[in-house]
Amino acid sequence: MTTNPPLRDGHGTLDQRNDDDDSRMKPQPLASSPTGIADAPKHNESPAPRASVEYDTPESYRKLDEVAVAGPVQNPEEGPIYRHESLEDARSRDQEYTREEAEAAARRAPKGQGSHPDAKQEREKPARGLEVSRLATQIYTVSYLILFSFFGTLARLGLQWLTDYAGAPVFPSVWFNFGGCVVMGFLSEDRKLFRHGWGTPTHEQQTKKAKQDEEAGGSGSDRAAVDLTAAKKAHLATKKTIPLYIGLATGFCGSFTSFSSFIRDAYLAASNDLTYGSTTTAPRNGGYSFMALLAVIIITVTASLSGLFTGAHLAIALEPVTPSLPYLTTRKLADRLAVFLACGCWVGAILLAAIPPADYWRGAATFALVFAPVGCLARFYASMWLNGLNPAFPLGTFAINVFGTAVLGMGWDLQHVPIGGVIGCQVLQGVEDGFCGCLTTVSTWVSELAALRRRHAWIYGGASVVASFAVMVAIMGGLRWSDGFEALKCVH
Repeated sequence: MTTNPPLRDGHGTLDQRNDDDDSRMKPQPLASSPTGIADAPKHNESPAPRASVEYDTPESYRKLDEVAVAGPVQNPEEGPIYRHESLEDARSRDQEYTREEAEAAARRAPKGQGSHPDAKQEREKPARGLEVSRLATQIYTVSYLILFSFFGTLARLGLQWLTDYAGAPVFPSVWFNFGGCVVMGFLSEDRKLFRHGWGTPTHEQQTKKAKQDEEAGGSGSDRAAVDLTAAKKAHLATKKTIPLYIGLATGFCGSFTSFSSFIRDAYLAASNDLTYGSTTTAPRNGGYSFMALLAVIIITVTASLSGLFTGAHLAIALEPVTPSLPYLTTRKLADRLAVFLACGCWVGAILLAAIPPADYWRGAATFALVFAPVGCLARFYASMWLNGLNPAFPLGTFAINVFGTAVLGMGWDLQHVPIGGVIGCQVLQGVEDGFCGCLTTVSTWVSELAALRRRHAWIYGGASVVASFAVMVAIMGGLRWSDGFEALKCVH
């Protein structure tokens, strides 16, 4: 008799349980499909009202920290006892599971089973329904990333203009970093928008059944709690393989927030050049500049972290009234429509930058939209290639934040020297707002800080800020303390 594989948690990793637990306390493990999507237990399986569509998600998608970490609130029911799982645990168990799967496949190969699915896979195949090819899944994911990079860039620029007014109490970059982290926290904790993960609201049905068993009391309440936890983990594992979710978390939130803008404001505060709200700076000594530097760092980091947990709390509070995305609309219409919209919007942005109805549009938005998808896609692939190398230090996010900060510093210097014209200044502004703004991210960064173990979080967060600020001082400081910054030739 074939045994079911171990239960997988929301990170796509193994959920180990003690062998001596009471069998009544153990829910039936959810079989994990080769795509990383958990299937419902076979003994409770009922014919689905419609064929489900599953994505053949590449294994490299697991290295995205936006989809690897669980929600910021790991105990939404506020139970007296719960298990906290860090990002390091998720990465280590995922690597162990992948290694065990490879070893098992190697052992089966000499027996002639390497090229043929086993009996269990054959039995599961009809239940899984239709499967989107891996190429189509990647095309849908890239299309969503391109499309939502436009929305994130426009949201960031719009909020920046809206919050830059006379007498503003705080610099504008705080607002879009806080707002993007709120959306990120909501998406990470939400269990309603994508509840049709298997084609039927499996999570909602299991949640209602578990709550009914819990209200009945007795020994069944313990099992209900375990079943409810398993249902939530299976839902998370399914949700984080959906291209639309990756587009929202990686594309929109990552483009809405900007780590390079945060470090730029930190340097400008230290050099007494941070102006906002149509104010001018007054001369001050180095001690006050150091306090201004600390203020920018403290306000941005604390506001972003609080925004992450605010979004998670909103998702928990609004769960009873949060609507669910229609299954057929999302899987069969939105995915295909996103491909045409992404290509069309990008071509449209290029045309508007080349032949603008008004020259002001170039520096304000169109050049930023031209470069936004490039930065978003670069961040996406860098995270896939580098984030899994060290579970305790997300190297991909660190590298893109430092590199994007360096590019923004170089663009800022070229804008503030007496060379070039208006068009060159607008192109550089588009690189800063579009490419650098979408390449660097605060939402993913604070999600990693919240998920890492405390010591690793302090090391990773401190290294990111110190390294990026040092690069910015080396690039912008040379011009600032030699020739000084010239006035911009373009308005932004």
